[in-house]
Amino acid sequence: MSASNSKKHDNLTYASRLPDSAARSPRLLISRMSAIGDTILTLPVAGALRDAYPNAFIAWVVEKKSAAMVRQQEFLDSVVELERGWFTSPRGIFEARRRLRKLNIDTAIDCQGNTKSALACWLSGAERRIGHAGYHGSELSGWLNNLLVPTRKPHLTDRSLGLLEPLAIKQPRIRWQLPVPAEAIEWAEAWRRRFPQRLAVLNPGASWDSKLWEMDRFGAVATHLDNVHQTRSVVIWGNAQEREWGEEIVEMSGGTAVLAPDTNLLHLAALLGTADLFISGDSGPMHMAVAMGTRTIGLHGATRAADSGPYGPPHVALQRAFHDGNRRERRAAGNTAMRAITVEDVCQSIDKIFAQPHAAAA
Repeated sequence: MSASNSKKHDNLTYASRLPDSAARSPRLLISRMSAIGDTILTLPVAGALRDAYPNAFIAWVVEKKSAAMVRQQEFLDSVVELERGWFTSPRGIFEARRRLRKLNIDTAIDCQGNTKSALACWLSGAERRIGHAGYHGSELSGWLNNLLVPTRKPHLTDRSLGLLEPLAIKQPRIRWQLPVPAEAIEWAEAWRRRFPQRLAVLNPGASWDSKLWEMDRFGAVATHLDNVHQTRSVVIWGNAQEREWGEEIVEMSGGTAVLAPDTNLLHLAALLGTADLFISGDSGPMHMAVAMGTRTIGLHGATRAADSGPYGPPHVALQRAFHDGNRRERRAAGNTAMRAITVEDVCQSIDKIFAQPHAAAA
C-alpha cells in the first residue's frame, strides 16, 4: 500500500488539537522550492494563513532562483533561501536542517509535493507536516509528510490552498501580493509614459521548448493589436535567445512591436502591472502578470490549462491540444500542441477582452 493510501486524511482540524496559545499563534512553514511561476501561484497560501492566524509566525523555504518572489512579502515573517541542489549533499542537508530548526516550526505545509520540498518540512522538526495525497504527492513526499490531503480541484493554486483545510481554512480569499518595491513601480510607470496608447506585452519565452509558440504568429498578433485596437506591443525577454526571438517578432510585426528593456524579475513585474494585456505561453511571467492584475491570455500545449492556466477571470486560457505523458516526456516533446493554437484564436480572444470593461483579477 502506498504512503498516500496508508495515511488517511484526518478530519479533525489541526487548530482543534493544539493548546489554545498555539492555536492562536502557530508557527507555520510553507515549502515551495522552485519554478518562479509555481512559486507565484502559491503566494495566496501566505495571505490565507495570515488572514486566519493574524498572530502566527509564517516562514517560507525556497531555492534562491525563486526567492525574489517571496523575499519581503508582507505576510511572511521569515524566508529561508537554499541553494539549488541543497538536498544532494550531506552538507547541504545539514545546513538546511540547522536553519530550519531555528524557526521552531510546529506545522509545515508542503505545497510542492516532491522529495526536496517534503524533506525541508521534515528537517524543520515540525510535528505536523501537511502534504498532498495521491498523484500530486510524488516521490518520497507521501512518506515524509504525515497528514495527507486529497486533491479536490486541479489548479495548482487551488491544490495548494486545499492543504489548509486541516488548519480550518476553507474558501480563503485570493491575494497575490507580489513584493514589488516602490522604486520598481516608479521606474515602470515612467517607462510606460513613453506610450500614450494601450499597451500589450508579448512573451515568446518559456522554460520548455514544447511550450513555445511561433515567432511569426506573435508578429501577426502584434499587427492585429495595432491595426484593430490601436495597441502597441512590447516584447519581453530574459536571455540572449529570447532577445533574438523578440527582435524577430518586432521585424515580423512591421515595427508595430518594440523590444522591452532589460529588467530583473521585480522590475519586470512592475512593467507588467502597467500593461493592458499580456499574452504568453505557460511561464513565470504569465503568472506574474496575473498577480499584478493584468488581463492575460495564456497559451497551453504541454501543460493543462486547468492545472496551471492564468487563474480566474478576466483571464483567458487557450488550449486546442495536449501533449500526453509524464513531465519528462512533455518537456522533451515538440510543440505540435502549441501550434494547434492559431493566430485567429488569439486575435478573437483579444477582441473579446477589449470589448469588455477592464476589471482586474482578485
